[in-house]
Amino acid sequence: MDAGRIAVEVAQISVMPGPPAERAAALLEPLHQLLPFDGAWLALADEDHRGHHSLVSTGWDRRTAAYLDGPILVDEIEQLGMTRPHTPLRVADFPTPVSELRSWAECLTPAGFRECLQMGLFTADGRPMGFVGLFTGSATVPSDAARDLLAILGPALTQAIDPLRSTAAAAQLVHSAAAAVILTRSRDVLAVPGLPDHPALRPGSPVLAAAHKMLDGPQTSFLLPAPTEPGGYLRVTVLLVPQNAPNHHNAIVVLSPCGADLHGLTRRELEVLGLLIAGQHNAQAAQTLTVTQRTIATHIEHILIKLDADTRALAAVRAQRRGLYIPPALFGASLDVSHNPCR
Repeated sequence: MDAGRIAVEVAQISVMPGPPAERAAALLEPLHQLLPFDGAWLALADEDHRGHHSLVSTGWDRRTAAYLDGPILVDEIEQLGMTRPHTPLRVADFPTPVSELRSWAECLTPAGFRECLQMGLFTADGRPMGFVGLFTGSATVPSDAARDLLAILGPALTQAIDPLRSTAAAAQLVHSAAAAVILTRSRDVLAVPGLPDHPALRPGSPVLAAAHKMLDGPQTSFLLPAPTEPGGYLRVTVLLVPQNAPNHHNAIVVLSPCGADLHGLTRRELEVLGLLIAGQHNAQAAQTLTVTQRTIATHIEHILIKLDADTRALAAVRAQRRGLYIPPALFGASLDVSHNPCR
């Protein structure tokens, strides 16, 4: 085993572009040099469903692959003490007889596996990222050198499979992106590597509530009033994450300078457009804004001229496509960005 060569190959793979599954597949070759395995498993933690999401799973049938992704292995990871950064374990190191572990008794042993090297993968701040398992049909215990090298490779393996890297790349595609977060399907808020925090994107923010409500299709954007910003607004861009994304990410919410021609639309007209997009008629809009229906009609007349639209429906479509509106959830909002990383 050439430890230096293996470490270099893993480090090179860990920074490759592309989706995590591609990097996970590329890791099989150097990991096979570390331990000539008969089965290998690299997976992301799926905390919402108390299981894993396999990135690469090889050397067994579909039943075994599904078993590894299920909750039983999560229970055993806890039982074996691998819920925090830890030295990799071999079967010979297990504190519990292998016959008392369901994954081995019901699945791995009947499939012909006898030994392994397995380890939890964690971010630098201790967040569980996933798991790596290398399994052999031989009863020969993997060497101390192989075990110690896998421990050293842990941070690079974690970097290789981290799905937030792809998310961060998507966020950076938004012009002048200055802050961003990830919303999960369970409404948790996760940081995006490489982009700073912002008060408007913290848990409980009305901006995040509006992002959940307004997302329609792969991307949408709207305006957040911010009087101290040039132009008086920040742009909020919401990018839908595919349904099969790991870790149950739902959307990326990105803040950037407004930077767009507002076509002379006033704040009140931007609010009226938000109500049109929400489907409100003049009477409803008047009640929401506490003005008369005639005032709403006047605002709509001005909007039609400024957006060169013949109908209110066309104006609403154009405003939505261009992100030229303020969602009702942000009415009355006036973000104090005196300490603003977007500048």
